[in-house]
Amino acid sequence: MSRATGGRPSEMPMRVQDSNRMSNVYTTPQSKQPSFGKLNIPKPQSVTSERRTSFFGARGASMPRNSTMSGFGGTEKIKDARPLHDKSYVQQCIRQLHEFLTEQGYPGTLSAKTLQSPSTKEFVKMFEFIYRQLDPTFEMPNSKVEEEVPAILKALRYPFVLSKCSMYSVGAPHTWPQALGALMWLIDNVKQELLFSDFCEDGDNIEEGAEYNKLFLDYTVETYSKFMQGDDTFEDEDEAFLTKLKKLYNVDEALLASMEDKHRILSDEVDRLEKENQTDRLMTKRMEKVKLQADLKKLQSYRSSLESFKANLENKASELNDEMETSVSHLESLKHERDELQRLLQNQKFTPADVERINREKNELQQTIASLSKSLEDAEQHKWNEEIALAKVKEKVELKVAEYHKLARKLKLIPLSAENACGHDFEIRPFDCGPNSNVQHKAQIQMLLRKLISDVEEDNSRLTNMNLSLEESCEQLNSNIFEKSNDLKQLREQIRKLDERLDFDMQELAREEQGWAEEIESAENHRELLQKKVNYGYDEAVQQLKTAQQQYHLVLQETNEERRTVANNLASVFTTAANHLSITEVNVLQHCTLLRVCSKAVEEDAAALQKMRETVESLKSKANSL
Repeated sequence: MSRATGGRPSEMPMRVQDSNRMSNVYTTPQSKQPSFGKLNIPKPQSVTSERRTSFFGARGASMPRNSTMSGFGGTEKIKDARPLHDKSYVQQCIRQLHEFLTEQGYPGTLSAKTLQSPSTKEFVKMFEFIYRQLDPTFEMPNSKVEEEVPAILKALRYPFVLSKCSMYSVGAPHTWPQALGALMWLIDNVKQELLFSDFCEDGDNIEEGAEYNKLFLDYTVETYSKFMQGDDTFEDEDEAFLTKLKKLYNVDEALLASMEDKHRILSDEVDRLEKENQTDRLMTKRMEKVKLQADLKKLQSYRSSLESFKANLENKASELNDEMETSVSHLESLKHERDELQRLLQNQKFTPADVERINREKNELQQTIASLSKSLEDAEQHKWNEEIALAKVKEKVELKVAEYHKLARKLKLIPLSAENACGHDFEIRPFDCGPNSNVQHKAQIQMLLRKLISDVEEDNSRLTNMNLSLEESCEQLNSNIFEKSNDLKQLREQIRKLDERLDFDMQELAREEQGWAEEIESAENHRELLQKKVNYGYDEAVQQLKTAQQQYHLVLQETNEERRTVANNLASVFTTAANHLSITEVNVLQHCTLLRVCSKAVEEDAAALQKMRETVESLKSKANSL
């Protein structure tokens, strides 16, 4: 039987995995025990839990076998044969990881940059998502995920070591390939689980019986006996057990062969397509999708602009239609008025005197219009000249006002909330009100400015007095500074004396350090002498250790011989137990048959006894009647 991760969980102690064993596709699932051929996922209890267990007990490092493979609990590391440091292989694994996460509906964001160097948080999310494909009830703890992930991989019997230190910097160039290899191994297990779940859908109704138990126990006894003799491979036993299982469960060899041929053809087709198109088609499609979305946004904006332009044109068209209707109605009224005037003209009768009078009045009116037009032109010219003069005056006034405002801002008089405004408005607004209001506003501002000037003069006199007092204080400070300078000279003299004393103390300290150095040298010589004595004692201790190790190996060899004897005895006990179990089952069936025969005989005897009792009763009644 294969010891790959996807195989049946064996009660025997687990050892080195062998990926070259036969495939588990041919195995048949069972209903009561864990499925034969399905991935068995034990939930990890803790980081310190044992990797493999056995009902014989854990085999420690003190029980080695004469074998090239590791033992029960051996800590020998298996070399990873995958080219994880090959960039092309790493990129291929990243593409496969991206495709798997996309197909399974990974909820997070996926990008090529993220998968090239993910953070620890992103790696834990991907690991949790993939592991949930195996165990939907799994929940990643919030704390100590750096310890939990290696523990889960160890519980899943991952053949290689993923250290806790690498989990703190998953995206680093020297740790990401190992973490990626662990994810790819987990994805392969998920794919095997999906394949076996599809293959084993119709096999849940098969129940294990005595025949299967006997086959499995015989296989276990044979393989374990060879295992204890030093063998590590059991190809003959695997083949024989597989043949018996196929015969027991009626496996269709033709169907399996056709499925293998189909899988091989599809694999060749996938390899050919990957060679033809090395680019990432998914990324290409995504780029096309982004471009199409950008074009769609442009088209939508263009459509909205066209709709707004159409609405403007419709509004203009409606306005033009209204104007045209108004013009048509006005034209109709003018035509009607023209017809009325034409009718009046035709019906009116003038004399030559009326015509001359009308012409004369017309000429007078034209002369009046010409004189009035000339007067209007003169008045407009005068108005224009006055407006130009007024504009020049306004410009001068505005310049003066601007200079005033500039000076007022420097003096912090405007705006109203300025520091020196005192709540008064000093801003001049010419041409906002009438001339009277301007004069009144000017008088008010002048009065406020005079008051402000008087306040400033008072402050100036007060500040002058303060300046005089400050000058007197300054003279006093200068005299104090002169006195302090004299004190400073005295302090410098004291510092010079202290420096001389410090030099003398330093010389004394140097002489003391020289004496200490001589003492240290003598102590160093004493230390070397002690070290030589310690080395001599260490050599004697090493010799004693070698002697103890030789004795230990002798005792260990004797212990191993005794344990092998015990294991052989246990194997014989297994064989006896299996035979006894089969014999017991046969005896139980025979006993059931005898029990049914006995019960039938008892029923017949009871019926005969009842009949005899009835006969006796009838005889008694007849005897009594006689």
